[in-house]
Amino acid sequence: MIRLYDYWRSSASYRVRIALGLAGLEWESIPVDLVGGVQRSPEHLKRNPQGLVPVIEIDDLVLTQSLAILEYLNETRDMRWLPDDAAGRAKVRALAYAIGIEIHPVCNLRVASYARSKSNESITNEAWMQHFIASGLADFETMLEGGRYCFGDTVTLPDLCLVPQIYNANRWGVDLQPLPKTRAIFENLEQIPAFQAAHPDRAPR
Repeated sequence: MIRLYDYWRSSASYRVRIALGLAGLEWESIPVDLVGGVQRSPEHLKRNPQGLVPVIEIDDLVLTQSLAILEYLNETRDMRWLPDDAAGRAKVRALAYAIGIEIHPVCNLRVASYARSKSNESITNEAWMQHFIASGLADFETMLEGGRYCFGDTVTLPDLCLVPQIYNANRWGVDLQPLPKTRAIFENLEQIPAFQAAHPDRAPR
């Protein structure tokens, strides 16, 4: 049995839930209460010394870091989330990294909370998230070349990153009106059952 150590609102965990659904795999979700600090427990630190989610137990392996997990699933389950040509793979990875490496880490709640505390509360979590998510998605919008999804008309790696990021954008009240291409792609992805099933509202808590 595949086990996913998960948190319902974690963007990184959300990506992996989408991926597992697209791959048609069955898995057991084991919630890790980030608010309660369970990610820093000795038991969880044995699974992931970084004290983060997701962690997946699969194929007699324990894997961490969502983008690495997505690439592992892509390679071992022949998901074709990366194009066959090197140039195409570079473009797809750049789109995925624009979200997973540029926007997401800065908008981690522990980062925003640190900024808030160091600013004597003059920076709110909401203001921090709105600034960095909006600017990051604006950059992402300029990278899109057209198609039903992020890269052409088939689901690729950045699509699995985009939907969780839009969930966060909506959560923090980011104005998405200036992003017509991104919004259209998101609406298309929302129609796919695996994306629907992975939504935080459906995740165990």
